[in-house]
Amino acid sequence: MRSNDVIHFCPPARVVLGCGSRAQLPALLERLGYQSGVLVTDTFFSKQTPWVREYIAAAEALGISTIVFDGGAADPTTTLCDDATKLIRAQIGAQQPDHIIALGGGSNIDLAKALCVTIPDGLPVKNFIGALPAAPKALPLIALPTTAGTGSEATPGAILIDPSNATKVAVMDNVLRPVIALIDPEFTYTCPPRVTADSGIDALTHAVESYLTLDSAEFDRGGQVDPGYSGRSSLTMLFAREAIDLCARFLMRTYKDGADTEARIGMAYASHYAALSYGGAGLNAVHGIAYAVAGLTHATHGSTNAVMLPYVLDALRTERATELLEVARLFGIDTKDPVAAVRQVPVVIRDLIGELGIPTTLQAFGVGREHLGDLTRDALAVTRLAKAFPVQDVPAAYACIIDAAWHGTLGD
Repeated sequence: MRSNDVIHFCPPARVVLGCGSRAQLPALLERLGYQSGVLVTDTFFSKQTPWVREYIAAAEALGISTIVFDGGAADPTTTLCDDATKLIRAQIGAQQPDHIIALGGGSNIDLAKALCVTIPDGLPVKNFIGALPAAPKALPLIALPTTAGTGSEATPGAILIDPSNATKVAVMDNVLRPVIALIDPEFTYTCPPRVTADSGIDALTHAVESYLTLDSAEFDRGGQVDPGYSGRSSLTMLFAREAIDLCARFLMRTYKDGADTEARIGMAYASHYAALSYGGAGLNAVHGIAYAVAGLTHATHGSTNAVMLPYVLDALRTERATELLEVARLFGIDTKDPVAAVRQVPVVIRDLIGELGIPTTLQAFGVGREHLGDLTRDALAVTRLAKAFPVQDVPAAYACIIDAAWHGTLGD
């Protein structure tokens, strides 16, 4: 316990985690009284796996009707959300659904979250950008993640791309946290190595970043009585620590051997535990700078997080020395000198990223030196993340981190 913790913790109402657990969903929905749903997914899952038709048949046998929208796409846009809203409302007619199911990675879950607020009245998603008003009208969400990394099944936000300016926008409220987060590790068994690496490093980033972020007692909640994020606490750190341990043990194993079921299960647990941590504590510089890198390079979310992670950790060696020492031990760094052990953490993490086939410098991402100033400016513009970075001079720290990531410099 930390006596100065100010905890506001909003996990999913129900977490179901286990191999084969997807088979429990129809009976659980029946018990909760749901009768009519929309399943949001993409064509891979609707056409190339049996999961969608198996669910629909089992749910129908219990009197639960389901409409399928399989137009999900990577990095969903506000336009896709609005088009999906119109299409789904045309299909359902006068019968309002009483739940939405998301099947897929973070993109499908984000789209489904946004649809939870647009479908009831058919309003465009732009009406909901940012924090929602008090008592927003939203359909209950059931999330079934198929990757071990994004943690969207435990968070309050939906991230969409606004195609008018290619920026990421968020619909944010605790009402968007799923009423059921069902994590079946068997969903991840089909993930190819590249997806496994990207999602796995995303899980590790969530865990480490939330473990080191601003304390809850110092976190600016903006006067909100029901904040989506509220800084790290002893509670969030419990989940983060366990997630880091699992990633250290199983991330590389899943990448090297997708048939390693023990590792797949371990990463499914790691991903959700990391989500329970960052879904309450929030994130900071890694994601803040990664968003800017992604806007410039259009690289994947996992890889842009990965390239920044070692350099952000290096910048926190003083402010978070105690916590980084614990991370060092979890990664098997047994150097007796604590300062030397902490210094090795960013190096070990960068080596891991390289072994996952992800570039380890901004230069290797194709970022020119002339872009570094713009990256710093754009990253600082994500103020909710910049404000949570636990250093005295955030702009100076961001500039140093980005310069180090471009040169590949650690330990200075």
